[in-house]
Amino acid sequence: MNEPRRILLPSPRSFCAGVERAIDIVERLLERHGPPVYVRNQIVHNTQVVGDLESRGAVFVSELDEVPKDAIVVFSAHGVAPAVEAEATSRGLDAVDATCPLVSKVHMESRRASAAGDTIVLIGHAGHEEVIGTMGVSPDRTVLVEEVGDVEHLDVPDPERLIYLAQTTLAVAEVERIAAALRRRFPAIKAPKTDDVCYATTNRQAALAAVVEEADVVLVIGSVNSSNSNRLVELAQRAGTPAYLIDGADEIERAWIEPAGTVAVTAGASAPPALVDEVVGSLAVFGPIEIVERSVAEETTEFLLPTRLR
Repeated sequence: MNEPRRILLPSPRSFCAGVERAIDIVERLLERHGPPVYVRNQIVHNTQVVGDLESRGAVFVSELDEVPKDAIVVFSAHGVAPAVEAEATSRGLDAVDATCPLVSKVHMESRRASAAGDTIVLIGHAGHEEVIGTMGVSPDRTVLVEEVGDVEHLDVPDPERLIYLAQTTLAVAEVERIAAALRRRFPAIKAPKTDDVCYATTNRQAALAAVVEEADVVLVIGSVNSSNSNRLVELAQRAGTPAYLIDGADEIERAWIEPAGTVAVTAGASAPPALVDEVVGSLAVFGPIEIVERSVAEETTEFLLPTRLR
């Protein structure tokens, strides 16, 4: 009889506290006020979460002019620029902020640095909602760096008055490489007081890194626009292990699994835990499986809901 296929489940995986808080905000508003509850952009970057909330009466919009006057609108977990908050107020909208507190921390760092006269070098990916929001906090004093090569072409008003900040969902190693390049070119540049890459992103990367060399293939559950999920795929690929980003079990291909004696399954911070169970269950179709849990950290972080919803 063939040996069962090992399914490695690194932990932590799936939802983080910021994602849970954001989803909880929309759910509670739907319960208390009934539909529709408008949400500016996807509340979190996961198609199943968005689809579930839509089925219950959430309406996702790209711009605030799509929201009727006096309606409830939720700002997503990725945060918004102050100009968006001001627009909501001017249009008489009932705005509820579901920004992850760790993103709000980066916004606060930006405000503080701007008030002190520093130029902010933001390490992040252009076009990502979190980056758009953070750059909007101090737009006249913020410049974006996406990769190490950008550092050489960076033009700043005063090389002695600089601080770097980072998108919270980047790969830890990626941020450190860019930060090192910034320190080489601008020795006076300051770092944030605490790391901007959030604990959940860091923990999920560390958990996968702990098992990736044992795996023949890695399945990362997450949507294509999920930054932290994409970073997990890249981590595995850098380690030389084939890795695939999937939204659910129906996207698994037989050719990935049949040759693999060990499959690692993880999930980005915006992917529901139930999807992990579904994916693991679907792997039994390819033969007997043995599930092995591996934990590198225990997450106990919880974030308070807005006062009106407690």
